Amino acid sequence: MEKRSNKYYLTLSLKEYANGETEPAKELGIEFDNHDEIFGIIDRIKEKNIFADDSEAVQFAIGLKLFSEIKIKNRKNPLFDELNEVFPVFMKKLKSL
Repeated sequence: MEKRSNKYYLTLSLKEYANGETEPAKELGIEFDNHDEIFGIIDRIKEKNIFADDSEAVQFAIGLKLFSEIKIKNRKNPLFDELNEVFPVFMKKLKSL
């Protein structure tokens, strides 16, 4: 039986370059699946007040969920060997906050 997952669409738009220019405009849209309901995770991270503002909490939650889902799907990839030991410890620490 196939595990069900949530389906998302994420759009990333470059608003302004470091030099102040706005051209050429760039935008990327990706579809992805994740076993977690990411909006709920964003809310929980915000509630924990770990970061200076809600924007950082959102960035952290989205980045973490995108990264961790790829890590889970590729857990046997040698790239993740060192993380496979410490990542569960990090996640337990985060959840305990």
